[in-house]
Amino acid sequence: MKHRILILAAAFALICAAGLFAGCANNGGHAPKGKIEGSPLYVKKVENLPDDFIMGVDLSSVIAEEESGVKYYGFEGAEQDVFRTLAESGVTHIRVRVWNDPFDAEGRGFGGGNNDVQRACVIGERAAKYGLKLIVDFHYSDFWADPGKQMVPRAWADMDLETKAAALYEFTVDSLNKISASCEVAMVSMGNETNGAMCGEKSWFGVASLMIQSSKAIRETCPDALIAVHFANPERAGAYKDYAWRLDYYKIDYDVFASSYYPYWHGTLDNLAAVLNEVSDAYGKKVMVMETSYAFTAEDTDFSGNTVSDGGGIVKNYPFTVQGQANSLRDVIDTVANGCRQGVGVVYWEGAWITVGRESWEKNSAIWEKYGSGWASSFAGVYDPDDAGKWYGGSAVDNQALFDADGRPLESLRVFNLVRYGNETAIVPDAVEDVELTVDLAGRIELPATVNAVMTDDSRQPVPVEWEITDADCDKMYSSGPARYEIAGRAGELEARCYVNMIEFNFLQNPSFEDGEPGAWEITDLAKADELYVEDKKTDSLSGQYHMHFWSAAQGSVEFTLEQKVADLPSGKYKFAISIMGGDAGDSEIYAYVKIDGEIVARCPMKITSYGNWDTGSVTGVEYTEGREIAVGVYVKCAGEGAGAWGKIDDAMLNSDKE
Repeated sequence: MKHRILILAAAFALICAAGLFAGCANNGGHAPKGKIEGSPLYVKKVENLPDDFIMGVDLSSVIAEEESGVKYYGFEGAEQDVFRTLAESGVTHIRVRVWNDPFDAEGRGFGGGNNDVQRACVIGERAAKYGLKLIVDFHYSDFWADPGKQMVPRAWADMDLETKAAALYEFTVDSLNKISASCEVAMVSMGNETNGAMCGEKSWFGVASLMIQSSKAIRETCPDALIAVHFANPERAGAYKDYAWRLDYYKIDYDVFASSYYPYWHGTLDNLAAVLNEVSDAYGKKVMVMETSYAFTAEDTDFSGNTVSDGGGIVKNYPFTVQGQANSLRDVIDTVANGCRQGVGVVYWEGAWITVGRESWEKNSAIWEKYGSGWASSFAGVYDPDDAGKWYGGSAVDNQALFDADGRPLESLRVFNLVRYGNETAIVPDAVEDVELTVDLAGRIELPATVNAVMTDDSRQPVPVEWEITDADCDKMYSSGPARYEIAGRAGELEARCYVNMIEFNFLQNPSFEDGEPGAWEITDLAKADELYVEDKKTDSLSGQYHMHFWSAAQGSVEFTLEQKVADLPSGKYKFAISIMGGDAGDSEIYAYVKIDGEIVARCPMKITSYGNWDTGSVTGVEYTEGREIAVGVYVKCAGEGAGAWGKIDDAMLNSDKE
């Protein structure tokens, strides 16, 4: 099958060279000649948008989707090539990932589109037919590469760095020769979200050695293509500045410093622009957003669960609607075009990765396994047994696609065209902003009488709301102890939701660091950590928006206490709890403690293991007599494992102990 694809690609190249195929021209005859008329979307014009601004969509999984039976339609309702629909909507570039060998020994695909070089050739050929240029994303891995996972391809596993660099060069040259035979390669990315690691190398010296060979191969094979480096987590203070400095130090030849930007996790757009401008100002590099997306619904349609949904620990600045998705994409484009001094484009990630069926998980699972249209198949376990080998399944982003579950394009796809002209339709309510309440078990539940309606222009207007809750519901919330509840409501024709967190009375001040600063907490840094501060990052918090953050690169440089003295505490029995998560701790000593008159009277050992795995230290049965000095806190000491220990601390609780 692979040989047949290569023969077809070669034949296609000969046809293009002879000028017999209109799709080889840059415009392809399918791009809109002007503004698309008739869209109900509200789209504010993005000023100063360059004609050559990259309007990209990653379409890596589309072949596997079509093999799985998925059909795509145009805006007129008829079945239509998805590449044509994108071109007609203002998309200019298609991005495709390339894995070295995403198949097991029997030829069974790992999933995620089974994106090897041959598949990239087919995608590039189809893109060229409609005048779409290609962005090639080398992962230099046999399967997914991201900030937490940069695995070496199996064929290179036993190579030393010099041999692996040579193999990477040859692979890049060979791959690009095949891909560029049937399409215009406009940009090539050296790795995917390479936050200090790539292709099994975890030192910058190793990463740089590989990037030097990758860049050399790209310049020789596709001299007109831009070379990109791609990182994630722009919200992490100083990270991009550090990456750019290291790239310069090792004299890496590249043109574009690219970032992932998912609004749920990656901070504000103002911060994104600031960190990218810092790079372009210092080193003269172009910048762009290589991956972004936003949900148009909270619904899961393929029985496999999604990475984002309602009620989770994410930042939800826009409603999960088609208009909310459009506003998010429009604002990212505006930020790169006008907020970044050398911004060149935006790529939407996996815009056509929708459900392969709506009947049952069992039927879908058989399709994912056969065609690789889910994020991973069980066969990926031979390469990635700890992740894909356990959690294989379907699309986790079907609710973030630019097509609905039936393959019909959403109006938000037209944003790529409409941002150039504006489409300011009547401003009407689109959704209701979620309400979040924290209520003491000894307090009173007071639901708001109004909620914010999110308008189609992303403004907010208060509207009356009626909540669906009874006295019996309230009694249960008071009697069931600490818990989180979701209450439904109606604001006119729109659904409303209120999330109520019932908690015990907490005698601590600023217990979850929501003041945005330590406040009553006293930090004693015993080893001069590189970073030790209150961080604003909802996705790394156990609750709320803020938490205490620590990180340090050198061995043995993490040791500190975080402590709060409690005034005016009545006599009684108390319990104290605090939570921590992190990684790379190495040998460590961590414990929650209670002091009375300066002496530790109780402690509970704690540990940090990996991202998202919170460990709570609880001290119970502490007898306290009024008038004595009492303090609670946590002691953290980590030797680190080379890359430096890091962690997050959140949700301290000092409650009466009635047990």
